[in-house]
Amino acid sequence: MSKYDDYYFLPYVSVAEKLERNAKMAAKLAKSNKSLKPVVLKGRTIASTFWGKAWCNNIESYQDFENRLPRGRSYVRSGAILDLQIMEGKITALVGGSASMPYKIMIEIQPLSSQKWEALKKKCVGKISSLLVLIQGKLSPEILQEFCSKETGLFPSPKEIKMSCSCPDYADLCKHLAAVLYGIGARLDEDPSLFFTLRKIDDSELIGADAASVLTDDVESEIANEDLENVFGVTFDKLPETPAAVKTKKPPAKKDKAKKNVKKEMKWTGRKLIRLRKELGISPTNIAKHLGISVQTISNWEKGKYEIKPKYFEKLNKIFASE
Repeated sequence: MSKYDDYYFLPYVSVAEKLERNAKMAAKLAKSNKSLKPVVLKGRTIASTFWGKAWCNNIESYQDFENRLPRGRSYVRSGAILDLQIMEGKITALVGGSASMPYKIMIEIQPLSSQKWEALKKKCVGKISSLLVLIQGKLSPEILQEFCSKETGLFPSPKEIKMSCSCPDYADLCKHLAAVLYGIGARLDEDPSLFFTLRKIDDSELIGADAASVLTDDVESEIANEDLENVFGVTFDKLPETPAAVKTKKPPAKKDKAKKNVKKEMKWTGRKLIRLRKELGISPTNIAKHLGISVQTISNWEKGKYEIKPKYFEKLNKIFASE
């Protein structure tokens, strides 16, 4: 039998065997790469929150993908995604298979067009009360439909997605790529703000100037479950609570110096933010959680794409003064 035949007629491997094989491969990789981010499901459900489900619903709605997606779901559930990283405009992943080493995945997604983005922002004016509500997906059916529209929404179409896998399958969408497409949905369950990072858009632009500064820890859902079912045909679970941030201990002398700097510097710039953040060892994620904004917004500030608005100055002073 040729190598070609070997690839397409491999002996049956049970789910338990796949789980064991993938776990061993992950452990081996972890020894040399400590920054791996595997996709680990809780039960058989791939995505349970708005952003994760909406992502999965989007890829399932296109005929370009439907034939290969079932194999992808099976791969996700067997723990085959050993690493998945979401960045601006792209996803990289390592997926275990029949080979001794995992296959390398690269998915590139075009940025949301400025025309679509401007149109969506106009439609959302005054209709989203806070960034926390946006991240949790607790929105009106009208806004949900706008976000999920194939023609004018936030989610990418197949023609906006470019994919490659190092496996020998010549199909445009192999099972490893299909698995990663689902893995993205699972990852968005854990951190919805990554969606905005991926699409290179600033979620705070969807919120009014006053509403963007509002932080509510106990936000109630603005729509009933039956309304969500009418939009998507599914029931959305409550977003899991985010664990408290762990404070990083630093030498007292350095910390005191940083505190003094915070008190003096009432006007915040991206350059000052990144300098003080690194001095105190505070992650962008922790700052974003305190301010009620996305990590993408923090990144935009630090890169100089946007100025930090004065309404955030006092909150930033408190965050850094408390460290």
